[in-house]
Amino acid sequence: MSRLDGRMAVVTGGGSGLGRAAARMLAARGAAVAVVDLDEAGARETADLIAKDGGRAAAFGADVTRAAELDHAVDGAVAALGPLEIMVNNAGVLDGYLNVDEMDEALWRRVVEIDLTGVFLGAKRALREMLPRGRGRIINVASVAGLNGTGGGAAYVAAKHGVVGLTRQMAVVYAARGITVNAVCPGPVLTGLRAHSQRILGPSAPDMSQRGIAVDDAQVRAVVPAGRRGTPEEVAAAICFLASDEAAYITGHALVVDGGWRAR
Repeated sequence: MSRLDGRMAVVTGGGSGLGRAAARMLAARGAAVAVVDLDEAGARETADLIAKDGGRAAAFGADVTRAAELDHAVDGAVAALGPLEIMVNNAGVLDGYLNVDEMDEALWRRVVEIDLTGVFLGAKRALREMLPRGRGRIINVASVAGLNGTGGGAAYVAAKHGVVGLTRQMAVVYAARGITVNAVCPGPVLTGLRAHSQRILGPSAPDMSQRGIAVDDAQVRAVVPAGRRGTPEEVAAAICFLASDEAAYITGHALVVDGGWRAR
């Protein structure tokens, strides 16, 4: 895979889990990385890890559902690290695997706001930087739940389907202007997303510990042909590929990283 030297990447939700792995791997391949997270301390920790590895990074606190906060973060990233060429819209939460009859409207709106509107706002902000320059990579982190009717609750599945649809629509519109737009769709991955979602959604969030697929190793072996959960680094490698020169002719694709779960 080609290096990413001289390119700047923004990774939302980069303060932990998959976002942290993606930020570190992009930096290891030469990109300067702006780590954006609602948890600014987590973003700083990721940036510090990149610096210790010899890379360039800056950290910014921002809520991806607030356009003004994203603007401030991207403006700071461009000032500190250079023109934006790679946008990884990764920030997201689970919904407790609740079905429509179990879910209140407030939880529905909050999950869709983070998981879908946050991607829209991140992509929109990235296009302001990329369109005048005629080049760029936008990579949206969706889920196998964005391709199936399972893998999450009602809000999560709907939002992730929306991310895949938005990715494809943008790919068609912006391909001729030098910008590729793709999605990565992880299956069960060891990211700590359940606990992270509980923290973001607050005390009113449903208990996510015992619902959904792949709650324990026995369930993983039952539903994933590979017989294990994926690692954040395995998903990060897919993100780095889509950011690379080798992926220049790939756009509108939803790249599944799930150990064969969807193939069953």
